[in-house]
Amino acid sequence: MNKDDLKIKIRPIESKDNKKLQEIIRKSLEEHDLNKSGTAYYDPQLGTLHEYYKHLPKSGYWVAIDESNQAIVGGIGIGSFGDYKNIAELQKYYISNEYQGFGIGSLLFQEAISFARHSNYQSLYIETMDTLAKANSIYEHYGFRQLSEPLEGSQHGLMNRWYIKDL
Repeated sequence: MNKDDLKIKIRPIESKDNKKLQEIIRKSLEEHDLNKSGTAYYDPQLGTLHEYYKHLPKSGYWVAIDESNQAIVGGIGIGSFGDYKNIAELQKYYISNEYQGFGIGSLLFQEAISFARHSNYQSLYIETMDTLAKANSIYEHYGFRQLSEPLEGSQHGLMNRWYIKDL
């Protein structure tokens, strides 16, 4: 795949995208041996992301589409976090392996951060794993700072690395 030939479109998730996003997320977690309880792998809304985000206030989910074949290649979500009124959580940020390294993650990240700012969130929070070195370096590149413990209200108990970014 040639980066110059790649045309990516970012748009809000649609119901028809649910199955493909679930496949991308589960495959990624399986590849990192994270298909375990306490990860997004078992989130009850994983197969219905469109409907889930549609009904959450101040939330959204976006997909990246390869326009040459109309394939969904990744996605990212923003949702409120716990009982915090001004903290959003970056959620379900995944890109298919064959599409990594082409700047797609950056496009998705920009969409999510812009949405969070326009939704009047003051901070953006992420829960992840220390074994996901590539993802963690991306978060640090975008100015997230590592926390020593999760924020109260965490739902993914297996996660062992937490980041926050001021917006």
